[in-house]
Amino acid sequence: MEALQGAAERSVVRVERKMHFGGDTQVDDRNVVITPMRPELTDPFLLLSEDWFSSPGFEWHSHRGLETVTLVLDGVLEHGDNIGHVGALTTGDVQWMTAGRGIIHRELAFRNERAHILQLWVNLPGEMKMVDTRYQDLLADRRPVIETDGARIDLISGEAGGVRGPALNNWPISGAVITLEPGRRLDHLLPGRDRAFVYVLSGRVTVAGRPVRAGEIAWSDPLPQSSLSTIALETTDGDEHSVVMVYSGEPIGQPVTMGGPFVMNSASEIEQAFRDFHSGGFGDIPNQARLQFR
Repeated sequence: MEALQGAAERSVVRVERKMHFGGDTQVDDRNVVITPMRPELTDPFLLLSEDWFSSPGFEWHSHRGLETVTLVLDGVLEHGDNIGHVGALTTGDVQWMTAGRGIIHRELAFRNERAHILQLWVNLPGEMKMVDTRYQDLLADRRPVIETDGARIDLISGEAGGVRGPALNNWPISGAVITLEPGRRLDHLLPGRDRAFVYVLSGRVTVAGRPVRAGEIAWSDPLPQSSLSTIALETTDGDEHSVVMVYSGEPIGQPVTMGGPFVMNSASEIEQAFRDFHSGGFGDIPNQARLQFR
């Protein structure tokens, strides 16, 4: 692992429990882990939603001004958009989508079989909200994995152990899924300027001295005086492995205005996004057949 000398030790400012929202017209069931109610406390992250769906899922819809990072926990996620991308992601795969100036896409359960996903919304600063759309399919069997004493770091974005994750970033983000054996400690290195969260997918983990259970998220605020920092992840003895998702990013520090699927800096920009969408500025909704996967 990287040399940790001189890295500041992070603390946890709060631990929150996911909220159960249940099903609706799109999903069979939903938990919301990060809500956009107070974005200044989660900046640059806006939303983290855990969804189970079979049919219809997320049919054609638009986005502007943000990035979505989707982790498939189980099943097969079929996706397509109006600029020619189409494909499928299986368990463990990640899709990093930059909506930028505007995209129309859909996310469905393949063959209407049940899919289980986590989707993170990442904000973009005003000067990047109208960048070109970009898709990155970060497949599980092609991502770097760092194995150290009792820990497995599946690296999605940023750097760990001298290795860089495959994601290309507009706004720098670090992201990894970490599996810890019982009775282990990992001091995970993060940029000091970043706000970070640790979401426990399974098991129990002590995060910077605070116990955090499955379904809970621990937040750590930026350490602006430190270029490097570590967050301590510890597990107790026993038979159970623990799995956590760790993400960090520097706060953008700009106003956040959300309107449906659009995230901009002002109400007038949201109104313009809706005008652009309804006038065809995002392109046409494609007449795209369902995917014949494998």
